[in-house]
This record gives sequence, structure tokens and C-alpha cells, in this order.
Amino acid sequence: MVGRVGRPHGVRGDVSVEVRTDEPERRFASGSVLTTDHGPVTVASSRAHSGRLLVHFEGVDDRSAAEELRGVLLHTSIDPNERPVDSEEFYDHQLVGATVDTVTGHHVGRVAEVLHLVGQDLIVVRPDHGDDVLVPFVASIVPLVEPGRLVIDPPDGLLQLDSGG
Repeated sequence: MVGRVGRPHGVRGDVSVEVRTDEPERRFASGSVLTTDHGPVTVASSRAHSGRLLVHFEGVDDRSAAEELRGVLLHTSIDPNERPVDSEEFYDHQLVGATVDTVTGHHVGRVAEVLHLVGQDLIVVRPDHGDDVLVPFVASIVPLVEPGRLVIDPPDGLLQLDSGG
């Protein structure tokens, strides 16, 4: 995810965007195509204003149309093999579906989703049986990320592992 659409700004269709990328000038450049659950949107223009990013999308030309985008998650159309510049960062599609094991070798489940919250990112782990588990995506809890596999070192109480293995 590279951003989340916030409230409209003005009457001509501009929206504020909560930026979730280290490369906003690249991801929100004029002509960039971003994907959403509602289909693709094309950036017509973007600019900084009072410490936030304002974006105008093609075809969104009034406040009502801008209001309809509020809360929409923005993703880039990227090559699935593309890696972020920082080797300690990952795109959501690189994590979803990965198996999750503990440092002691216990299989926990698979990554079902990545949640981007204000304070931190969480991975939603879907076990083979039982309820989903929310795991903070921080190095102290997820010390190893490999292609298709995450190893976690959960603090006491995060997982309810049955002793039957």
C-alpha cells in the first residue's frame, strides 16, 4: 500500500492522502496509475500542502467525486519481483500467503493480510485451525523474512499453541 485517501480538499476534486511509501514523489507523480479495490486511478497532479500530500486523480473533478474516494487504499501496479530499495522492507504481496513458523519450529499458519495502522503494521496470521492472530510486524517479533516464509518469536501470550503440535 502506498497511501490511503483522506478527506476532499476544496471543490475541484483534490483529496488529501495519508502517505505510506518512502517514495511519494515517484508513486504519486503525474501519470502514475494506482490500483484500488474499485479499479485503477491515474494521478493527474500532486503537491504538498500544510504538511500533507494533496492529489488530483483524472476524472475526479468535484468535491462529491472526491468524497466517494475517502478511505480507499492505494496500491502501486508493480512488478511482482520488484523489491523495495531498503532490504528490510517488503511489499504486501511478498508477505501474503507466506507460511509462518515460530523460532522453535512450530507451524503457526499463513499470512492472510497485512494491516497498516497508524502506530505500526500488523500481519494477520491465519492458522490451520482457530482464529486469526494479529502479529506486530517488527524485527523483534518477526526476526526472519524469507521468500514464502516468516519466522516469528512471539512474546508470551501472543499465540495459544496447543501442546499437541
